[in-house]
Amino acid sequence: MSLFSGLDSVTIVSYFLRLGQLLSTCVPFSLVAVEDTLREGIGNWCFFVWCFCFSASLLILLTELCIFRSRLPQYWDGFLHAYAFYFTFACLSASIIFGITYIQYLPQGPAQNHAITATAFSAMASVFYALEVAWVCAQPGNIYCFVSTFQGVIRRLENVVACVIFGFITNIDLYRHQPALICCVVVYSICFVLGAVNFFINGCDCDNDRRLSIPYPGFLVGQTVLSILLYTTAAVLWPLYQFDENFGGQPLRSNDMTCSSDLSPTLCVWDQRLAVAILTAMNLLAYVADSAYMALVFVG
Repeated sequence: MSLFSGLDSVTIVSYFLRLGQLLSTCVPFSLVAVEDTLREGIGNWCFFVWCFCFSASLLILLTELCIFRSRLPQYWDGFLHAYAFYFTFACLSASIIFGITYIQYLPQGPAQNHAITATAFSAMASVFYALEVAWVCAQPGNIYCFVSTFQGVIRRLENVVACVIFGFITNIDLYRHQPALICCVVVYSICFVLGAVNFFINGCDCDNDRRLSIPYPGFLVGQTVLSILLYTTAAVLWPLYQFDENFGGQPLRSNDMTCSSDLSPTLCVWDQRLAVAILTAMNLLAYVADSAYMALVFVG
């Protein structure tokens, strides 16, 4: 009897995609786990991303194996679409950040080979997750796949950028010396949690405003306004305390000792500070655009 007897083509393809996701996320975190050089700062964040993606994919696979697809909740396809969408960007971000941080700075040898392999498999993982997004959308009559609205795209962007910021602030040397910078980290955490709550309240769907037991539109407006205020604070404090000498900052990259290729095998601290500043400004603009769009909708 065939291994796949009794299974439809949709289920079989889903299983193959899931196995590809498991393999391509298992290899990177396994390589990083055995290489101490790669488990520092950003490397730990990438390690967490791969472990989380692997664990979630394994849990979903076990759920589908134990429960017939026809008995899964109606929103299951919407959940798969949402999780694969975000994991695509999570693995892609991990590939880019990990590769830039380690490959070019490590000397030739086992550590560099492990970094290259981990980056390659992480990129493969993002492809497998992207294929799942396309596969879910390819199913006839799937109500969860449509041309995203402007606001839906903006909300996804806010969450993705926040995840990338967390990748850089895993290096606590960036902010532990200044209480104001610690406040910025708190800002990023609060806004990310609010975005996650918004996402799950909305049924894993950034485009449709569902009417649930709570006043959802009011929550969305409050979340967006609060995030603008918090990100404005972070957009001022982070560059001020990182790059202004009057506040203990380092305005010139050349004066940062960690930026010497002879002293650091990874992306230097000054570059990480700059990356967080740019990403903070990006997310602030995203929240402003989100609020402007909501205002136009309410006025219209």
